[in-house]
Amino acid sequence: MASVLDNGIKYLSGVGERRAALLERELGIRTLGDLLYYFPFRYVDRTRIYRIADIRQEHGSSYVQIRVRIQGFSYQGAGAKRRFIAHVSDESGTAELLWFKGIKWVEKRLETDRDYIVFGRPTLFRNRLSMVHPEMELVERMVNRPNGALQGVYSTTEALSENQLGTKGIYNLVCNLWPLVEGVITETLPERIRRANGLVGLREALHDIHFPSSPQSLRQAEYRLKFEELFGIQLGILSRRATRTTRNDGFLFPRVGRHFNDFYFKKLPFELTQAQKRVIREIRQDTATGHQMNRLLQGDVGSGKTLVALMTMLLAVDNGYQSCLMVPTEILAGQHYASITGFLDGLEAKAALLTGSTRLRDRREILDRLAAGEIDILIGTHALLEERVQFANLGFVVIDEQHRFGVEQRARMWTKNMRPPHILVMTATPIPRTLAMTLYGDLDVSVIDELPPGRKPIVTRHLYDSQRLALYGFMKRQIEAGRQVYVVYPLIKESEKMDYKDLYDGYESISREFPLPKYCLSAVHGRMSAEEKEEGMRAFKNGETQIMVATSVIEVGVDVPNATVMVIESAERFGLSQLHQLRGRVGRGSEQSYCILMSGEKLSREARARIDAMVETNDGFRLSELDLKLRGSGDINGTRQSGMAFDLKIASLSRDTAIVELSRRVAEEVLTEDPRLEKHENLLLAKLRDRFSTSGDTDFGMIS
Repeated sequence: MASVLDNGIKYLSGVGERRAALLERELGIRTLGDLLYYFPFRYVDRTRIYRIADIRQEHGSSYVQIRVRIQGFSYQGAGAKRRFIAHVSDESGTAELLWFKGIKWVEKRLETDRDYIVFGRPTLFRNRLSMVHPEMELVERMVNRPNGALQGVYSTTEALSENQLGTKGIYNLVCNLWPLVEGVITETLPERIRRANGLVGLREALHDIHFPSSPQSLRQAEYRLKFEELFGIQLGILSRRATRTTRNDGFLFPRVGRHFNDFYFKKLPFELTQAQKRVIREIRQDTATGHQMNRLLQGDVGSGKTLVALMTMLLAVDNGYQSCLMVPTEILAGQHYASITGFLDGLEAKAALLTGSTRLRDRREILDRLAAGEIDILIGTHALLEERVQFANLGFVVIDEQHRFGVEQRARMWTKNMRPPHILVMTATPIPRTLAMTLYGDLDVSVIDELPPGRKPIVTRHLYDSQRLALYGFMKRQIEAGRQVYVVYPLIKESEKMDYKDLYDGYESISREFPLPKYCLSAVHGRMSAEEKEEGMRAFKNGETQIMVATSVIEVGVDVPNATVMVIESAERFGLSQLHQLRGRVGRGSEQSYCILMSGEKLSREARARIDAMVETNDGFRLSELDLKLRGSGDINGTRQSGMAFDLKIASLSRDTAIVELSRRVAEEVLTEDPRLEKHENLLLAKLRDRFSTSGDTDFGMIS
């Protein structure tokens, strides 16, 4: 199988050197196997052939198929407006086929007095049927094609289409491919698994995914290929997890010493929730086993993840190890440093802050003290990844808002020691179950599902732009009561293509409505320097300004308990996850807090669904499930951008939840009996696991 499918695509009939280079550049198709696994994204029914006389105006929005004979050709216009016309007929009437582009290529391939199957979108002009740029196929050639009632439609690009490799061109290549490969396709799943899960064979599935004879055969092919893809991924994930948990190269944290106890009994600002206590126990158990810990901590905004992280870092200090906390922004790093040093005041543990803005002299001093073991907890941004940042004995790494770091960036933290440190990755973005099983399946997962005592649920309201005066009145009443307000915009400056409120225009409008000296405003956005953003945040945090006008740069890293109102302008522009994150910037004190979602009157169905969900619930996990359904898995949590190490070819984490759970269950059953897949009956599964395993030696190859 491999010898044929690994052959270069250039050797396939209809490709050649130039098209092969295009296919590789545009679609990543290098080999015959790549093309075989390049699946259609939808299908058209090619079973019905219309007579010309039967086509009416109502077909104008859909595609139809006719069988005609070419009677002759003609031309209209000149230069760029030149048209090539084929005059065709059947026993019921006549029609015209028109081309505006690629005329020379079409002229060479069409012949008079030949019968063609024509597929296209019909229009009626002056009672004459016409089709623009239809697909053409000689009848005798279609007879020799693989039998498929439904014809696949393949994704393509403009560059490929210009070289006659549009969706029909790719379909033609697949037709040329199938006779070469059908005899060498070998099974990848053992018969017992196929039989137990109702799966067709691989050869049948690959044929029917490209040339389905019926909707039923297509469903069976899709189910088989989706299962194989997700099952292979789960085998890889769970195998890595099993390998990690059987190694004994993790640092031991057996002691609970004075750093932890002094903080717990003397400095703890409030009673821990039962969820926080449970997570700390889980981490203590992990770090006492001798295995390296890899744990994901999920907790909704304001649930107290940072306090848990600090207490577990103090466990590391009690056992003679250093810790670090890496966060995505300088604002967040500064905030964590301020809160952690406040907690540690009067205790022996020493913390330091390292960011890109740290002055050179201070940086040198921090690096020297770190290497000498004089700093117990280092807090910082991407600056922690630099090679010159060397620890004396790094034993515990915490990564906050982990989806904002790329895989390679995070992996650099594991190389700060000869032995890998314990890892705790944290996210305030709740992760749907099926996504967690796939993206985070090799981690142990902890969840903080309680808010600290005294927190009140945030009241969320949806207002239209026409209700802005009512909004301003509400903001003034909150400010008069001594509270503060966020106003968040999706854009920094006006866009010609988007009719959304931008920050500059909004700042001016709010300044007119809330004038000096009675009201003071701050502004923070991503194009400001770090010093400017820090000053804007400092003024708001210290109560010197009552209104913070910002972009979503404040999505993470802002903690102002006195802020009770979050106004999100053009809320329809934001995804559910981001809306929920922004809402979490308020409700951090004991006062009742509010989130106001502003929008225009006209909303898409999806935008209205997002806004309605925000109004109905504060439950981040319910919102994450809806977000996955609305947006799909490609965008949620930035998985595509931040390093999902596999590229799903046919399965969808949002639509195929039942198959995700089934594949996970079957993989667990197989690996329980044969953890290394060494038994003869599992040799196929070992190959499948290796095919879907990620490259590299880090345990975090799959982490997003």
